Amino acid sequence: MDARTDRRPKGPGRPATAPPVARTALQLRQVATVARRHSRPDPDKNPLREGLRLERVPDPCAFVLFGATGDLAHRKVIPALYQLWRTNLLPAEFSLVAVARRPYTNESFAAEIRASLEKYSRVQPIDEAAWAEMAKRIVYHQLDFADDAAFDSLETRLDELDKECGTAGNRLFYLATQPSQVTEIIHQMGRVGLDHEMRGGGWRRLIVEKPFGRDFESARLLNHEVNKVFRESQVYRIDHYLGKETVRNLLVFRFGNGIFEPVWNRSYVDHVQITVGESIGVEGRGAFYEETGASRDILQNHLLQLMTLVAMEPPSSFHADALRDQKLAVLRAICIPTPDEIKHEIVRGQYGPGWVEGEPVPGYRQEPEVDPESETETFVAGRFTIDDWRWSGVPFYLRAGKRLPKRATEIAIQFKEVPLRLFRDSAGDPAPNVLAMRIQPDEGIMLRFAAKVPGLGLDVRAVNMDFAYDTSFVVDSPDAYETLILDALLGDASLFTRADEVEAAWSVVTPIINAWAEQPAPHFPDYAAGSWGPESADQLIERDGRRWRRI
Repeated sequence: MDARTDRRPKGPGRPATAPPVARTALQLRQVATVARRHSRPDPDKNPLREGLRLERVPDPCAFVLFGATGDLAHRKVIPALYQLWRTNLLPAEFSLVAVARRPYTNESFAAEIRASLEKYSRVQPIDEAAWAEMAKRIVYHQLDFADDAAFDSLETRLDELDKECGTAGNRLFYLATQPSQVTEIIHQMGRVGLDHEMRGGGWRRLIVEKPFGRDFESARLLNHEVNKVFRESQVYRIDHYLGKETVRNLLVFRFGNGIFEPVWNRSYVDHVQITVGESIGVEGRGAFYEETGASRDILQNHLLQLMTLVAMEPPSSFHADALRDQKLAVLRAICIPTPDEIKHEIVRGQYGPGWVEGEPVPGYRQEPEVDPESETETFVAGRFTIDDWRWSGVPFYLRAGKRLPKRATEIAIQFKEVPLRLFRDSAGDPAPNVLAMRIQPDEGIMLRFAAKVPGLGLDVRAVNMDFAYDTSFVVDSPDAYETLILDALLGDASLFTRADEVEAAWSVVTPIINAWAEQPAPHFPDYAAGSWGPESADQLIERDGRRWRRI
């Protein structure tokens, strides 16, 4: 790995050398990896793959996973770690310290993890050799979050692993727990000094899952509690949408191509639509969703984060703070709707019984752990504006919901119509240009433009120029959790949200939640499962003479 590709953190927090035996093992592993890749034939000889950086190996470290027996750990976090290990993107001096309340041995927990990988790993079958090596590095530590002695023993065990596995004092703590447990865990970590970064003692980092707070005040209080123990530079607030390949490519698309940025403004763009659609329901998490709803679950984080990436000014560099400063500027420029505007420009809905993908599904109120008279929204749509020079007057239409016809996330930039419509009298008057970025499931970018239909007449049709990741690069995109966990291990916080960014997003959403609490709820359910949401969402955009894109 040369100086250009070595992204590992520098400075006094990183030990100068690892134990000689462990470092030799890492070097041998990297040599073997390179040898395998050079010996592997490439039948496609895809020119788009040339020059890609294949190696990014973090420092030796211990990955401490709180809530290791929970659903998030088994579905997302541990499968992501397995894929990183399988593809040689984790160091040889790596240990997974699983922390939870249930009684397990190292062997019994590893067996349970193996069963989860069989179910949730994105690459099947399981690589037996890679799994055997990873299983050796799994350590289970039973711990009750209120037990002082258990945290004392955790600190001792981590110190022992530094000597046994050569992890050099580097530790990444991942809180895959209920939000209500975060403050208690962080307090205990501070009490025993798990946050301390001493000279030559390695780095310490913390990943916190969303939702980060329930409103502006709770988010501000939680930030305060976290920053009592950890410095802001140590904290990585994760939103998995920012790890998706097309979201990351949006920055390259905007700032790496000279033809788009000049028209990326109010002079050329008519409006922007951002859709986050899910065909699934609450997936057995009725109690969680009753406390959250679509506004807290998707609007405050996913939708607003995508909006900032579309609307932000070019950063001075791709360093974390430069990028996040520009996203913060967008959030602070969003016009906060008044209570009267919320009535007309923000829509909420709740799904009833219906059909999705040819199967009958129950309504939200019939889901387990859901109040039969629930007023929790499963759909939200809104019209937002940004008060700055680039976007003044351009509406951003955001919508998200569960039990929609399909799983689809898309950002659509619709440009203005041409000023002189030469083809008004011809067949097929062309529609305005659209640039659509598909975030999931079929990652890609589509550009719609007008073309003449072959023949003697002057018939015009809209045609699409489509780029798809899977066919262009002939490679599976990594899961978002793989990307984000690797970035956290490398100390790259670009795709994680900062404290002030979280609070700014809540300052937009909290007035909406408060206004809804004071207004009578709509007559729920107001859209059938398998439809694109309530009629009021269509009316929201149609009042402006526009309509939602068909996805």
